[in-house]
Amino acid sequence: MRTVLLLGPDDGVTAVIAARLAAGSEVVREPRGKLDAAVYRPRLRGRKLALPDLEEAAERLRACAAARPAKLVLISSAAVHSPRYSHPGHVGEAFRISGGTPLARAWIELEALAERLLPPGSETLLTILRPVAVLAPDSPDYLSRLLHGKFAFTLAGHDPTVQLLTPGDLAEAVALAVERGRPGIYHVAPDGAVPLRAALRHAGARRIPLPRTMQRLARAVTARLGWADPVGQLDVIRYSSTVSNRKIKDELGFEPSAGDSGFDPYGMDKDYIAAFGRTLFRFLHRHWWRIETRGLEHVPRQGRTVLVGIHRGFQPWDGVMILHTIATQVGRHPRFLMHPALIKFPFLANYMTRLGGIIACQENADWVLGNDELLGFYPEGIRGAFSMYRDAYKLKKFGRDEFVKTALRNRAPIIPFVTLGSAEAFPMLGKIEWKWFRKHTDWPFLPIAPPFLVPLPSKWHTRFLEPMPIHLSHPPAAADDPAVVREISLEVRRRMEEALQDMLRKRKSIFFGSLDP
Repeated sequence: MRTVLLLGPDDGVTAVIAARLAAGSEVVREPRGKLDAAVYRPRLRGRKLALPDLEEAAERLRACAAARPAKLVLISSAAVHSPRYSHPGHVGEAFRISGGTPLARAWIELEALAERLLPPGSETLLTILRPVAVLAPDSPDYLSRLLHGKFAFTLAGHDPTVQLLTPGDLAEAVALAVERGRPGIYHVAPDGAVPLRAALRHAGARRIPLPRTMQRLARAVTARLGWADPVGQLDVIRYSSTVSNRKIKDELGFEPSAGDSGFDPYGMDKDYIAAFGRTLFRFLHRHWWRIETRGLEHVPRQGRTVLVGIHRGFQPWDGVMILHTIATQVGRHPRFLMHPALIKFPFLANYMTRLGGIIACQENADWVLGNDELLGFYPEGIRGAFSMYRDAYKLKKFGRDEFVKTALRNRAPIIPFVTLGSAEAFPMLGKIEWKWFRKHTDWPFLPIAPPFLVPLPSKWHTRFLEPMPIHLSHPPAAADDPAVVREISLEVRRRMEEALQDMLRKRKSIFFGSLDP
């Protein structure tokens, strides 16, 4: 029988791990004789922040290394990935955010400590598990304590998507690492994710949303007395920081018991979209901007497609109207890649996420198309959205042509689309270069765009152009050919420019009239 050394705090989670390991191994709690494997779950210090105790960890890990087990399993934490507005969601093990919170740095140091303490030339295989928040009444994890309390103080205007793990699932991952484990780092997470608000409602915790400034002031005082969680924990309930479980499923055969949560993994809420579609979006589309749409027959009723458009006006109303049009007339819900700065602002963060906004990165784009969905690109980036009105309908550079590479890599057609009239809703007449504003918003400048809050009732015209089935004429490998990518990008840009100029020639008024004879 396999002999496994289990070191960790005497709590319910460790007890569940011990029970699972005992099903196929002899579990000991102190080093003795020959060991087949050692499992170390660190004790945590601090009344609220719950940092791993690195001094105790060094002592315990030295004892493990001295016993020369065939395998050493370290239970770290997915908290190595700091919650941040630029976190793209469902990240892999190699993902890193520069800087990081004190909690993230402490877990990273624990992992580095385990690697350093293994003697040179050691035959011990080191497997590091990074579980997400483990739900247990005595768990020191911040989210677990939040869900097990009667009251939960959250941030007004933020509802991040969270992942929650059962002690049984963590125990199963540990057993698999002992039985089949290979050296490396593995995230331990469920298949599904859930909005924090829904998780609190399910747990029976009464949610009390407070503004961030109020929470920061209160926590700065009460955290010193141990009455409340530190200010640094606020980002846990402000930003999503989900991780991918693909590697542990593929390599160790881990299958979480929780399964799909029933919620969208990135926070899209189709009921929310439909509710706005019956009220505000319908009013804006039909009566305020009186949007005329042509070419909607080009948008496929099924299958993956890359939609490529232009975005004007520093507020994302043109993208919202495209979403509403396709949702109501085609029955599909495109996801638009968005700048992470939109996640920084309360209420706007919830709004954009629930409408299907997804942080712009290659992994997220591949995920959308891999699920045969519609993916929206604005290749001019944030500079296009902040175009001065005098240049509103002059296309900017298409950046690094990532939309072409994404379409080729995922064998998806491209459908260009253009909107005329959205630039007049918030005409950008000037700008203020302000370092403080740029630092805190990630906007290139403070726009002077009257009427600032209420958009002008300009007349909008949208055209979806004919599909470009580039996946039929080029293999996925063409995504790595700069000449092919550039040629396709220029052709997309040419079609969009021609359509815009044609629409501008036909437009008689900014506020009235149709483009059709």
